[in-house]
Amino acid sequence: MPSKPGLVIFDCDGVLVDSEVISNRALARNLTAVGLETTLAEARREYQGLLLREVIARAEGKLGRALPDGWLARFEQERREEFRRELRPVDGAIELLNRVQAAAIPVCVASQGSQEKTRHSLALTGLDRLLPGDAVFSAHEVPRGKPHPDLFLHAAATLGVVPARCVVLEDTPTGVTAAVAAGMRVLGYAADSDERALREAGAEVVLSLQDVPAALGLERGRCEGGEGRG
Repeated sequence: MPSKPGLVIFDCDGVLVDSEVISNRALARNLTAVGLETTLAEARREYQGLLLREVIARAEGKLGRALPDGWLARFEQERREEFRRELRPVDGAIELLNRVQAAAIPVCVASQGSQEKTRHSLALTGLDRLLPGDAVFSAHEVPRGKPHPDLFLHAAATLGVVPARCVVLEDTPTGVTAAVAAGMRVLGYAADSDERALREAGAEVVLSLQDVPAALGLERGRCEGGEGRG
């Protein structure tokens, strides 16, 4: 059985909150509106896991010109409104956060998104009540986002845990690559992701959040705290 980690680092989008379809659907719609025909599947394949500035750079390269003034603000506003209507926790996220912390293992969130976006998503789903106030980290706080290790190393250093005692839960090859580069163990959550790509990037694949406690070396059994929105 694996030894108990000193810190579990969660990605947010696609791991704790069920946001990837909502976000990429809005992205595809807004890119199509300015002449870059994009399906939901294409948006997920081409842009998921990137920083927004990287999304814009890639889209402008495909489009052959700059996106119109105000494009980013419109996209973010539409995404925010759709999150408010539709965003839910990933199945098992509430139970998993409770379970890990009941085992006296610190947790944090490390996301490519801004602090504002990540905290808004956690608040909409009630997950903010399950996390310490200082446990949200953003790639906007470090020189380089994922796939570089900076964000995970920053989170671990801030919370005083050496990388070798950290376990990261990620759902994209970009995030897995970053965690491996940081010298951390990575669980690749493959319920809605490419299992082979996660494995090839260096993750130990789990297909359900219910499988994570066993992978962390915790005893089986359910913790207190129900599923669903808080």
